[in-house]
Amino acid sequence: MTIDRAGLAGFLRHRRAALQPEDVGLPRGRRRRTDGLRREEVAVLAHMSPDYYARLERGTGPQPSEQMVAAIAQGLHLSVVERDHLFRLAGHHPPQRGASSEHISPGLLRVFDRLQDTPAEIVTELGETLRQTPLGVALTGETTGYTGPARSLGFRWFTDPATRSLYAPRDHPFMSRMWASGLREIATLRGRSSRAAELADTLLARSEEFRELWELHEVGLRPEETKHFVHPELGELELACQALVDPTQSHSLLVYTAIPGTESYEKLQLLSVIATPGVR
Repeated sequence: MTIDRAGLAGFLRHRRAALQPEDVGLPRGRRRRTDGLRREEVAVLAHMSPDYYARLERGTGPQPSEQMVAAIAQGLHLSVVERDHLFRLAGHHPPQRGASSEHISPGLLRVFDRLQDTPAEIVTELGETLRQTPLGVALTGETTGYTGPARSLGFRWFTDPATRSLYAPRDHPFMSRMWASGLREIATLRGRSSRAAELADTLLARSEEFRELWELHEVGLRPEETKHFVHPELGELELACQALVDPTQSHSLLVYTAIPGTESYEKLQLLSVIATPGVR
């Protein structure tokens, strides 16, 4: 495919002008003259230099890589249809849709962007963290930077003992069964050529505990609504986990809250003190 520089530039300008700062979780500020987002703001959202993005809008930049196009699509909160259009304008075939896609829907992002004062995260069906709020990072640590199979919390659960230290020991047996059960369901649903099946094969080769649980053929186990986290500074927190599911992308927005007046509620307020500034 060939890049359509004029079409790409025009589409980017139009989509940028259609967004307001509050649509993407950014402060508006008092002295704002630009209709829509500034180029610099889109560059921040897409994790690229302002000059690089500006050249794309002027139609003078290089052909962006698929990774760059995906980052721009996510930064501009594009729908899947709009994302695919952007890929074609940039001279690339659109990525696969559905369960294996990591493109977060605009609706889910809009909700997420309004939860910056709450522990929350967006995860895939394999437990891979795509986004965390600052308080989400303060609660569980930064979990978006893993690569390969380790991106899955279920994989780390069976291969990295440090992962379990974030959860109360009394919950460990059930969580092990839950991860094995859930992965069996997803691998069967997605088929033998899926990433879920590949992850199961990798765990079968690496974890004796996983092999034993896999042989039980359990399905249907679901996470408990109440989770018991063990924070390195605050100790144990008993939190309710509410999930908003996007069935088309198989992504879940997980929001963690505590009952007002409880010790966990007080500890949750302290998370804002140790939250990492600027994490999005």
